[in-house]
Amino acid sequence: MAKEKKNYNYLYVIVGLVIVIVALAILLFVNREKGLPELPLPEVSGGERGMLGIDKNINEDTIDNYLGRSDSVYRDVRMLIDEGKYENIGGDSYLSGFVEGFEVVPFPYLVPVTGLPAEVGKGYQGKTLFSMDKNGNYVANYEESMEILEYLFPKDKTIFLMCGGGGYAGMTKNLLVTLGWNQNKIYNTGGYWNYKGEHSIQVKSERENSYDFWKVPYHDINFAKLHEVKKK
Repeated sequence: MAKEKKNYNYLYVIVGLVIVIVALAILLFVNREKGLPELPLPEVSGGERGMLGIDKNINEDTIDNYLGRSDSVYRDVRMLIDEGKYENIGGDSYLSGFVEGFEVVPFPYLVPVTGLPAEVGKGYQGKTLFSMDKNGNYVANYEESMEILEYLFPKDKTIFLMCGGGGYAGMTKNLLVTLGWNQNKIYNTGGYWNYKGEHSIQVKSERENSYDFWKVPYHDINFAKLHEVKKK
């Protein structure tokens, strides 16, 4: 009987230790989450970069310092293969690489792209989640449009945007802010074409004319499965 009681005491000690360890782990995790460095408020750069809306403080040169935050999401808004001829302005129509931690959500699938340089051409002209009415307001084309947008760009997170040169990222921020997102939680970090950091993932293969798109965390939008909003 005494031996059985002793075994129970050991069991209580072990359970108690487990509870203490779990509690400490949770406490450390919470403290670490609370201890995330505060971000500077978005501040648009000057000059041509400012016209694209690229941030002065968090951009291609500094984004490595802000990767991996649990309070943030990272979105590269290029297409895998863009129909625009970005090679004509020193860019790349193919998504030849991206910054580690970014997931790809093609901006041209969100709203029609306008204002591209003449050398680039019109680009993608297919279906989009939203269109613009004659007054310049965004109008949902599908019943699921806003739900998809909120899923891909969570309002409760800080959102870091990137593209090839900064243009699509600026357009994405404008879309989100116009539809109710907090502009102080969205950063246009510029373009991958100018990125020289240490977290580049190469998609362009060493094989001739080959791209390893399987490396890309890509969010496709299957418009055929969505329900179109009936136009009045």
